Amino acid sequence: MKLENLGEAIVSSTAFAGIGVVVFAVAFWLMTKITPFSVRKEIEEDQNTALAIIMAGVLIGIALIIAAAISG
Repeated sequence: MKLENLGEAIVSSTAFAGIGVVVFAVAFWLMTKITPFSVRKEIEEDQNTALAIIMAGVLIGIALIIAAAISG
């Protein structure tokens, strides 16, 4: 791999990673705003394990979709 191609690959990888993190953060923020209750209170104070598992599953699914979209 030539040096020019390496630099180009690093820049594009960084750009896609940044876009992926932003989309992931927006999705998480949107999930917390849509719920009619405080997600933080339910998970931290009330120890709602089911909600934590559901949130984790949704976030993993969003991460997989973003990864597939970035990789083409």
